[in-house]
Amino acid sequence: MNDAAPSHSTGPHDETGTEDRPDSRAAVDLAEAAEPAEAAEPAEPAEPTFADLDLPPVIRRAVDQLGFTTPSPIQREAIPHLLGGRDVIGVAQTGTGKTAAFGLPMLTALDASDSSVQALVLAPTRELAMQVAEAIASFAQNVTDLSVTSVYGGSPYGPQERALSRGTQIVVGTPGRVIDHLKRGNLRLETLRYLVLDEADEMLRMGFAEDVDEILTHAPDSKQVALFSATMPPAIQRVAEEHMSEPVRVSVSRQASTTTNVAQSFAVVPFRHKTGALTRVLATSDAEAAIVFVRTRSAAEEVGTALVSRGVVAATISGDVPQKEREKIVERLREGSLQVLVATDVAARGLDVQKIGLVVNFDVPGEPEAYVHRIGRTGRAGRTGEALTFVAPHERRKLKAIEKTTRQTLREITIPSPRDVSAHRAEKLLASVGERAERGRLELYLEKIDTFLESSEMDPRVLAAVLAATAVGDQGPGAETEEDEEFTGARLKGSGNDRDGDGGDGRSRPAPGQPEKGFTSYRVSVGHSHGAKPAAIVGAITGEGGLNGKSIGKIDIFGSFSLVQIRGSLREDQIARIGHAKIAGRTLRISEDRGPRTGGRREHGRGRGDSRDGARHEGGHRFGGPRREGKRPHGGR
Repeated sequence: MNDAAPSHSTGPHDETGTEDRPDSRAAVDLAEAAEPAEAAEPAEPAEPTFADLDLPPVIRRAVDQLGFTTPSPIQREAIPHLLGGRDVIGVAQTGTGKTAAFGLPMLTALDASDSSVQALVLAPTRELAMQVAEAIASFAQNVTDLSVTSVYGGSPYGPQERALSRGTQIVVGTPGRVIDHLKRGNLRLETLRYLVLDEADEMLRMGFAEDVDEILTHAPDSKQVALFSATMPPAIQRVAEEHMSEPVRVSVSRQASTTTNVAQSFAVVPFRHKTGALTRVLATSDAEAAIVFVRTRSAAEEVGTALVSRGVVAATISGDVPQKEREKIVERLREGSLQVLVATDVAARGLDVQKIGLVVNFDVPGEPEAYVHRIGRTGRAGRTGEALTFVAPHERRKLKAIEKTTRQTLREITIPSPRDVSAHRAEKLLASVGERAERGRLELYLEKIDTFLESSEMDPRVLAAVLAATAVGDQGPGAETEEDEEFTGARLKGSGNDRDGDGGDGRSRPAPGQPEKGFTSYRVSVGHSHGAKPAAIVGAITGEGGLNGKSIGKIDIFGSFSLVQIRGSLREDQIARIGHAKIAGRTLRISEDRGPRTGGRREHGRGRGDSRDGARHEGGHRFGGPRREGKRPHGGR
């Protein structure tokens, strides 16, 4: 959605319209759980269709134009009650067709000739708000003069204010921005007839409980309320008791269609090997596109930077990425010019891109429900997908919780080795040989090869092997990094195959505060209070010091300074050059760290960075991934 035109309108005055593309939320929402009518077996009893749901002809025609006639279970259960004017609590996971379940009956309750706000949909994230607005506008494509406006944070107020002032019947927005427009007087809810809380559990988990309560107090008591949630914690039940009138509860299996098309697996990967393991998994995957999920904004930045440094076409989205840039990144993913998206849970909510064939959980999510949401980004609209979760040796309990929630046993796999990566690339290279030979213009290379063979007397097969190895990036023994040479898998603690007290990866751990073998610890004069980020520190040190990213080890960020481990030791001229670099306007003074000093103590503890998606940035990072797993308090708008 363009910030300059946030309103979807179906009337003659429409400025932007709704883009009719296969990836649209409307098509996906119906396609995820609906099958074309002709796919049904003739001998089976006829399934209910949208024609059986008593929808107005103008709405049913839009559904027919999308090409589907069979509603999903949540649609079959919820739509009749909503059409009957009842409040409804719908319990269903992402990907079960909830948008159509509340969007279709919503349209029947509105008066298109009245331009006042009659319906409000609250969603936890801007991406979901945008896609719900797009879906509803598609459902209403045949209704004259009906307008849908989306309002969300991270986007200018002006276009949203103008859209609201022109008049709109349906507003879809995030709680924080809806509150802002209410306070500014841009949005009034006195005429509200229909209110929806979409993904209510996620909304309350992110800290929007007070905002939701405040919004509900602005709405008339006579409104109809639909609440959709993947789970029903006490906070959701309280909202239902206080703001809903004798609601009907409908639910579908928590499995629904969110995991049945996804092949789920896990690999035991200690932290220090995660980035190398991820790189090799991506290198051997045939997926068109992949999403890598991390817990925090800072981890997203680090993992994204590490992948790019290793030649992967990757981008990062988190709460700190401006909305226009986020939209560009998602569009690149759709069109195929981007291979990998590294994202936090909050930033990826509502993301629908059919090309995604692989989801990698770089960190085990804090809650099993979040795992279901993550892997729901693949295997959509009837496609199949893969989901791989990196599990640390001590995270056996988290793995069991996920398996209990999904009612599926995750298959353990071995991380591809460097040899596997080279073999995979060689197979792809050889598969393209025939096509390249047909295109011709090989005379130059034949001539060069003949000349070389005459002078060297090398076996032609050896020459071909050398050329293939060079083409796939295999530089021979000693060229791989230490982590790439050793690691292909570890064991869970408690599995009966533990390594001897070393965290499961066969290595002893350095004492807290001590550099690892072969590294020197340096103190730099920027920390959390200065807005220091691991990626910025790495960039300054490598750029000014003439180092590469592989020379940087663990990074500990504290309140007023940071500790960086660097392979070997720095020369005086490197220290001088790095000392002239700046981060957030502050000179990066650097000196070798001597440990705790007499008469004082080093500033240990957790620092917290500011993040729009509420991510906690905790002390203790290594370039390429988060050092410790931190709980993430959600909040913000």
